[in-house]
Amino acid sequence: MMKYLKRGVVCVARILTVWVLTRTVLLLCVFKVLTVPGPDVTSDVSVIYQGWYEVLRTGTFPLDDVTWQYPPAAALAILSPALLPFVDYTSAFFVLACLADALVCGLLLYAGRRPGKCLRGAWVWALGVAMLGPTVYARYDVMVTAVAVAALLAGARHPRTMGVLAGFGALLKVWPALLLVGTPRARATRSSWGAAVATAVGLTLAFLVTMPGALAFLTFQRDRGTEVESLGALVFHVARHLGWQGDVQLNYGSVEFLGPHVALVSTVAQGLSVAAFCWLLVWRLRARAWSASTVADAAFVAVLLFTTTSRVISPQYLLWLVGVAAVCLAFRGSRMAPPARLVLAATFVTFLEFPVWFSHVVASDPLGVALLLVRNGLLVAATLLACRNLWRQTVSEPRARERTSASASEEVSRAPRADTYATAP
Repeated sequence: MMKYLKRGVVCVARILTVWVLTRTVLLLCVFKVLTVPGPDVTSDVSVIYQGWYEVLRTGTFPLDDVTWQYPPAAALAILSPALLPFVDYTSAFFVLACLADALVCGLLLYAGRRPGKCLRGAWVWALGVAMLGPTVYARYDVMVTAVAVAALLAGARHPRTMGVLAGFGALLKVWPALLLVGTPRARATRSSWGAAVATAVGLTLAFLVTMPGALAFLTFQRDRGTEVESLGALVFHVARHLGWQGDVQLNYGSVEFLGPHVALVSTVAQGLSVAAFCWLLVWRLRARAWSASTVADAAFVAVLLFTTTSRVISPQYLLWLVGVAAVCLAFRGSRMAPPARLVLAATFVTFLEFPVWFSHVVASDPLGVALLLVRNGLLVAATLLACRNLWRQTVSEPRARERTSASASEEVSRAPRADTYATAP
């Protein structure tokens, strides 16, 4: 017992050491003590976020800015640097992002020491965030991911708390609503889904009453096209070398392809997303067994499907996957280790394509196309593998066990019975 405890303490110390060293480097990067090749990833905070901050603090959403494509609670993340009035906006944002990162690491370390769990999840988070680079601290997605991780870790024992956090997370950036797809049927689903709906509706009504333009993001998000890093964009990266007469421009806050057939590819991407969610529905209806990790595993699959089929795969989307994968691997019984490793590999390639060699991606040159082929190929492989593992664990294998058990029972019932005192001649 003492040997096990000592080994756990050593592992925690190693994780904390890696976390401190890598986060120090990330902070040095966003504070521009160290320079990362490629575009400045901090401009979103210093220019876009700070501009929104000035508008939001007047009591209204940025109605005239099409780059505002987020649910109303995102305003809380953008306004959060006001909690540190003694430093400038960008510095305060970076500090708060680092604190959110630390919170996730702390939650995973705490969970990893509990029965049935392990510290693999904390390792995934410590390494995955470092692989994505300084973009993590220059986007508010790390705050959203912290809420999502807390929701999933609370799910096993406190479904209502999970629902509240998932509902709040959905109003921060929509995708945390996917965390609820794997909740066990009956009571847990009613509690978590009911709490999520009540939280989301209540907060939305509060924003509608107090701040004009709370739902303007719906129109701005609808008009987005095919972003250059998405799976569908590979069609145009190749087509540019075959004479396609289109262009790459900054559009609706991201670098997108504009030109012939872009709308068609965007429609196909949306169709794939619909098909993915139909698969999730079929899985939920046919699932026959839930293990301790099923809620997190199903959430991981759902977020993978959402990310891979999206018209936009921004670098920060990988942070969502790293966070949910970390929760999966915190459970000893999870089968998501192989797809989680693929996600970690995709995360590092994402750092290479943005920001390091983003100019090559925009130019659709061989290096840029190769990076996207590898990154998006890893995401597709991780998605298919995660779907297969989830289906096997919750549908195929339980059904096989039921058939085996039924066959054994039938054989027993048909077998000739030994004579008893009452039946013996």
